[in-house]
Amino acid sequence: MKPFKFKQFEIQQSKDVFRVGTDGVLMGALANVINAEKVLEVGTGTGLISLMLAQRNSSAEFLGIDINEEAVNLTRLNFENSPFYVRLKNIYQDFKSFETEGKFDLIVSNPPYFEESDSEKDKLARQTVELNFQQLISKSSKLLSENGIFSVIIPFEIGGDFVKLAYENQLFLIRKINIKGIGNSKTKRLILEFSLTEKEVEESEFIIEKSPRQYSDQYLELTKEFHVFKNRN
Repeated sequence: MKPFKFKQFEIQQSKDVFRVGTDGVLMGALANVINAEKVLEVGTGTGLISLMLAQRNSSAEFLGIDINEEAVNLTRLNFENSPFYVRLKNIYQDFKSFETEGKFDLIVSNPPYFEESDSEKDKLARQTVELNFQQLISKSSKLLSENGIFSVIIPFEIGGDFVKLAYENQLFLIRKINIKGIGNSKTKRLILEFSLTEKEVEESEFIIEKSPRQYSDQYLELTKEFHVFKNRN
């Protein structure tokens, strides 16, 4: 499988690991990593999100964990071949049993969300089999630093339930990005960010395409430091 090339790094991919996709790119470009010193990514896949965040924050240290051994090996390869490799580490670990003395300023995840799927390839990456939302939220709330942020990207339809679960675990919604595939369409994804302190929610809208297969100016501007776009005539 061909690698996915970005401006400052390259993502090696595998047919057995969930590949580079728009959700991951949006998460890597939009998650609030500005003031973070220690970042944890839950379910690294190829390592894309951590690599994008490492490009955006030149001093933060990153730890990625994944329960898929093939994904761990792939992430390690992509980390080691990047210009940020000294700040990037990943481990083969079940998040439910993950223990550490330190806290994280940012915990980020593109979590599993399909209850059922016929795809064996994406079984671990896209089913709530190995890690459900309650487990993800509960564990993250315990690992956040005092001013830390928990950031996820999920389908719009389950946003309400996710926010409710987070609230029950003392995590308060502070930022919500409504993501649309194309203008005037329904919201398809949400980027939700939570903290241990209740604040006014910052809400915005993001549109990926202005017409079919034509990225919006908003998307082009957001990803200009990452994507290698072909020159337009």
